[in-house]
Amino acid sequence: MMKPVEPTGLQLIRLLADGDCHSGAALARGLRMTRAGVWKALHKAVEDYGLALESIPGQGYRLNAPLELLDPALILGYLSAAGASRLARLQVNDLIDSTNERLMAAAIARAPAGTVCLAERQSAGRGRRGRVWVSPFGANLYLSVLWRYPVGPAGLGGISLAAGVAVATVLQRLGLTDIALKWPNDLLWRRRKLGGLLLEVAGETQGPSHLVVGLGLNLRLDPDQAQGIDQPWVDLREALGQAAPGRNRLAAALIDALLETLERFGQVGLAPFLDEWTRFDLLRDQQVQLQLGERLIVGDYAGIDPDGALRLNTADGLLRAHSGEVSLRLAPPPEAPRSADE
Repeated sequence: MMKPVEPTGLQLIRLLADGDCHSGAALARGLRMTRAGVWKALHKAVEDYGLALESIPGQGYRLNAPLELLDPALILGYLSAAGASRLARLQVNDLIDSTNERLMAAAIARAPAGTVCLAERQSAGRGRRGRVWVSPFGANLYLSVLWRYPVGPAGLGGISLAAGVAVATVLQRLGLTDIALKWPNDLLWRRRKLGGLLLEVAGETQGPSHLVVGLGLNLRLDPDQAQGIDQPWVDLREALGQAAPGRNRLAAALIDALLETLERFGQVGLAPFLDEWTRFDLLRDQQVQLQLGERLIVGDYAGIDPDGALRLNTADGLLRAHSGEVSLRLAPPPEAPRSADE
C-alpha cells in the first residue's frame, strides 16, 4: 500500500520544525516549487496550523520555536518489550477531530484492544462534561487508548482513577515533583491544570464492553493559545524546564503505562491502585465543594470508596458521588472576620 502524499503545507512545516532558518530558494528546490509558491503555501500552512513564522531578510523563514513532531518509528523504538507486545495498532494523525472520537468509531469497527491514536492537533478536542480541550498543533500530547473487557460498563467503575495513577507515576518517574490527582481525572501541578483524562465506555449490560481512555497533557502551551482555558493551567516546560522529555519519548512512556494499567485492571480491578491514588490525592484533608446537578454541596473530603466513588461528609450526612456526575473545585477559604471599626 502506497503512503499518502502529504500536503505541501505540512511538508514545509516538517522542514521548518528544527527551528533553523531556511531560505526560500532551498525550500523551493526541495519541494520542486517556485519561491512564490513556497511563500503562498507556507503562509497558509502556518495560519492553518496556528503557528508563528518569522521572515528574516536575506536569510529565509523559520518558526518562532522548534517542534518535535510525532514519529511512529521513534515511539515504537522507545516502547518497552511488554508495551510493544500489548500494542496492537499505532495511529499518528496530523489533524483529526478528536483522538477519542476516532477510537470510539474504530471500536465499533472491531479494532482490537491495544489500538492507540495520537494527533498533532485536534479540531474538536473534548474534556469532561462537553468542555473544549485546547489542542494547538505540535505542542502538547493528545493520546487515546482502546481496550476491551468481557464485563459490562458497570464493572469498570473507578478505572479513571487507575488511569490517572498510571499517568502521574510516569511523570513522577521523569522527575516531576508536586504532581497531584484531583478526583476523578484531573492532573495538576501546584494546583494548576497540567492535563486531564476523558474516559468513554460502551457495551452490553452483561458484557462485553470497550473503553477509550483519552489523555490531554500540556507540554508547551503559549498564553495566546490558552485563552480558552477557564482555570489556572501549567505546562511541562514550566514544571520541568530543560529536563522536560521529548514528545515521542513521553508518548511512549505513557502508552506503556496505560496499556499495562488497562490490562491489569481487567485482571485485579481497582483495589491495587487505591493506595497509589491516595499518595497523589490533592483533596486529602480538604473541605471541598461539589457541583451535583443544580446543587452546590460543601463538605469534608472523606476519601474514595473501593468502587471509585468520592466520599464527602456534609451537614446532611455522608454523600457518595460517582465519576461523570459531578464537577469538583476546592472550596474557597472562609471570609476573614471584620473588625469593629470597619
